Amino acid sequence: MSMFALGTRLSKKVATTAAAVFVVTGLAVVSACGEAPAPSASSTNSTVNPDLDTAAYTKIIDGGDTADSATVEANSWAKSVKDAGVLKVGGTKTSTLFSLQSTSDNKVRGFDAGLSQLLAQYIIGKSNTELTVVDSSTRESVLQNGTVNSVFATYSITSERKQKIDFAGPYYVSQQAILVKKSNSDISSVKDLDGKKVGVQAGSTGPDVVKENAPKATVQEFQTDDEITQALRQGRIDAYVVDQTLLLGDVVKNPNDFKIVGEPFGDKDPYGIGLPKGSDAAEFVNAWLKKIESDGTWAKLWKVTIGDRTGVSEVPTPPTIEE
Repeated sequence: MSMFALGTRLSKKVATTAAAVFVVTGLAVVSACGEAPAPSASSTNSTVNPDLDTAAYTKIIDGGDTADSATVEANSWAKSVKDAGVLKVGGTKTSTLFSLQSTSDNKVRGFDAGLSQLLAQYIIGKSNTELTVVDSSTRESVLQNGTVNSVFATYSITSERKQKIDFAGPYYVSQQAILVKKSNSDISSVKDLDGKKVGVQAGSTGPDVVKENAPKATVQEFQTDDEITQALRQGRIDAYVVDQTLLLGDVVKNPNDFKIVGEPFGDKDPYGIGLPKGSDAAEFVNAWLKKIESDGTWAKLWKVTIGDRTGVSEVPTPPTIEE
């Protein structure tokens, strides 16, 4: 399915029923997921649940493995986390599919949040995390100044960032996409961004990607997703470019305001877990990632946080972890 067709279908379906929205957007999510082929329509569920199944989510987190003492003691980063009794995480509370704080119990859940809680369970024996909210411009600094000892925030692995911090993973792959107001008929592809005002997140890969693919666009940087969607809603910018996965969350939250248009573009964005530079954390976390991928925990978490909510039953293959 083309992204243009997806966007068109999305805008129509959303206005009709929330469930239908998730069926359509789910295809886009999986088509962006690294090494797995995009599923056919036949792979989608007839029944979707836009709301997170918190009971199923909790069961996965509580059922996560705990490492033996020797495994933790052998790694200085993991030992320090266990000694502290908490995994300090840089993340978000507003990412619908990846890390969203519930208004009913204030707990943060989603694919990224779940991974951090499973890692805490593995190291400490309980899913005890302490979340520091970060944005695209602060993710490296909170690791460098020791505020947190990990970042789970749909965090793209880049060569520039690897000069400052270490990454484990990747654990997920996305690409850039375009969000516009639902009433917009001028922009249907990345080429249409030339001459337009395009919002991006400061510190993200968005500015470079827009300059490369639409060199005549005027790029405006904002600190947060909320700031950009507000600017888009008010007409201060014409389009918003960021990872497709984040835009899907914006459409889900604002079905009457926005739509996704065009094909995904730019380099594939591999998401990694940010870790302190020069520590032995990456080795430990990569071993844990491989473990939860091989024992099916990664797939279970993906299904509950993304698959079931988007109506897609075909679980993607996780991207290959870098050594």
